[in-house]
Amino acid sequence: MNKLNSITRRTLLAVVAASLAATALFAASISADPIKIGHYGSMTGAQATFGQSTDRGVRLAIDEINAAGGVSGRPLELITYDTKGDSGEAGKAVTRLVSSDKVTAVIGEVASSLSLAGGAVCQQFKVPMISPSSTNPRVTVGRDYVFRVCFIDDFQAFALAKFAKENLKASKVAILYDQTQAYSKGLRDEFAKAFKKMGGEIVSDQAYSGGDQDFSAQLSNIRATDAQVLMAPGYYADGAAIAIQARKLGIKLPLLGGDGWDSEQLGKIAGDAIVGSYYSNHSAPDQPEMKGFLEKFRSKHQGQTPDALAGLGYDAVYLLADAMKRAKSLAGPDLRDAIAATKDFPGVTGSITIDKNRNASKAMVIVEMYKNAQGDVVPKYKDGVAPDKE
Repeated sequence: MNKLNSITRRTLLAVVAASLAATALFAASISADPIKIGHYGSMTGAQATFGQSTDRGVRLAIDEINAAGGVSGRPLELITYDTKGDSGEAGKAVTRLVSSDKVTAVIGEVASSLSLAGGAVCQQFKVPMISPSSTNPRVTVGRDYVFRVCFIDDFQAFALAKFAKENLKASKVAILYDQTQAYSKGLRDEFAKAFKKMGGEIVSDQAYSGGDQDFSAQLSNIRATDAQVLMAPGYYADGAAIAIQARKLGIKLPLLGGDGWDSEQLGKIAGDAIVGSYYSNHSAPDQPEMKGFLEKFRSKHQGQTPDALAGLGYDAVYLLADAMKRAKSLAGPDLRDAIAATKDFPGVTGSITIDKNRNASKAMVIVEMYKNAQGDVVPKYKDGVAPDKE
């Protein structure tokens, strides 16, 4: 009887051990399941460098995080969809990410109009979204699941107006903006307000529509004024075209743009026409803080110098991963609360604190377009503006 009980006990213990091992193996397989992250961006279309640069920064961050063990032992899996620079496509892309792919969070977009479309979907499905670089204030308004890691247009416009007034010694500015883009119109509105408040005058306020190729009529009107600076708050393709056409019409004024100018294509397209012009940005390639990121990016992309959008994509992923580690769970509400609690996050584009409106409180820079020793027209650091200077 005792021998039988001993055999029974050994058998029972073996069964329990096998069951525990199977449970542990199952739990390990569950914990190793990837965390799906969505990214939507303009991979093709007129602003293709925006999406491509951001995606490269996003992928570099994910590769590094996974190489270091992922988030709590789980790898990050990236799913990227092309918006083609169209707000309708942006809405479709984000709907697919959250409803079909079941992503935990979404990174995107660059263009504010597209982030407004995508953000509406994320808010509806309660999936946290972080825009790397949409600066229009409306992107996060009334949407507690939508965040950004960049400054917003009122601060950017203030810094540009201050630079025009104090550094360029301008009292009269002409504006040429894209009336179809929330980004361009918003930056124009805020710049005009700030510049007038500083005692400046807007002597010409000209508009065009996205896709226009000929700016001669608007530029001719500007040429007839006594403007000292031409503010062109559109995207890089438009900024380059405006610079070229302005010079052909004999307009020698320095141009001033926002972060929508940030692309290696700006100098390649505009060449000498853009030299001596300036734009606001999230970082400059020659800033010491960017050195480590630049080296890693160049190593991965055949020596290519990343623009600020790549750095912001990189920062958005690392900030999201940091929030995931702090969150009670990866459920939408818990992850949202962890992102909102972010303070003094050390990004490559600067220290990031998420404020009560889900915007990033951070510094910005003014860069100047110049021709380097190799004959390339590229940006260099000109001035910095801290958020408390407003």
